[in-house]
Amino acid sequence: MRLAVVGLGIQGRKRIAVAEKDVVATVDPIVPDAQYKDLHEVPLDCFDAALVCTPDHVKLDLLRYLLSHGKHVLVEKPLLASSEEELLQLGEVARSKGAACYTAYNHRFEPHIARLKDVLDAQALGRLYFARIFYGNGTALEIKRSPWRDQGVGVLADLGSHLLDMVLFLLGPRDPKFEVWAFNRFENRTSDHVVFGSQIQPVLVLEATVVCWRNTFTLDIFGESGSAHIECLCKWGPSIFRIRTRVFPSGRPHEEVQTIEAADPTWALEYEHFKEACQMGSTNIENDLWINSAIRSIAQSVGEGGLQD
Repeated sequence: MRLAVVGLGIQGRKRIAVAEKDVVATVDPIVPDAQYKDLHEVPLDCFDAALVCTPDHVKLDLLRYLLSHGKHVLVEKPLLASSEEELLQLGEVARSKGAACYTAYNHRFEPHIARLKDVLDAQALGRLYFARIFYGNGTALEIKRSPWRDQGVGVLADLGSHLLDMVLFLLGPRDPKFEVWAFNRFENRTSDHVVFGSQIQPVLVLEATVVCWRNTFTLDIFGESGSAHIECLCKWGPSIFRIRTRVFPSGRPHEEVQTIEAADPTWALEYEHFKEACQMGSTNIENDLWINSAIRSIAQSVGEGGLQD
């Protein structure tokens, strides 16, 4: 597969490191070593697919152009729009051209998250009561200094979209209207700390922040038969998975622990998944519709706009 990589920031460079020899063109209006300044300069007959790693506000136009020419697309999350119709139209164009349109959420390929999905699908924890996920890093100052990142709905779109995708992946679709318990701007113009959730069982408590000076990820889910716990992502390692089997009527649970100390495998695994999607011409726009609806609902509840047109 011949790839054009659009956007040579951090994400674009990571994608190039994985795709390597498949990359035939690079595009960036600012980065000096990009082969092209504008996607429209790239000959359409020289590439089959594109990895779109750009700021959010230009994604929709780029995807419309690529999909209308039958090019497969991987676009970095989140894919946000001011209306559901815009996303539906992208899906229609992709299907009419037989092109894959895939929004990347690489944490689905995190080994322990994938294992947790298997545990939940097997109903090993029984009826689920509640779950809480925390995702934090310390990039507030980098965002503040960026010419484009400190805008829109801030960490809600950046890390909050990851949390929403995990809910969708692990628990399936549910009412996308969430309660907001905190929406803070400690250092940035846009939100840099949010806490939101849902009282629908399993009850959810989701927290994301870029004012966490040690990168931290935790996921805990509790059910009638036991609980499962993830501490840390592979990229920050070591990553620990615990599954605890409840003892009745009470007592210390039986515990199984698995620890992974390895380089982040998610980028390579996701790229292989994307290549399979290209062969099938499949899209995951329905995921974007749900995440977009949830983020819009949260943003509106706190009087924020900022979703992309």
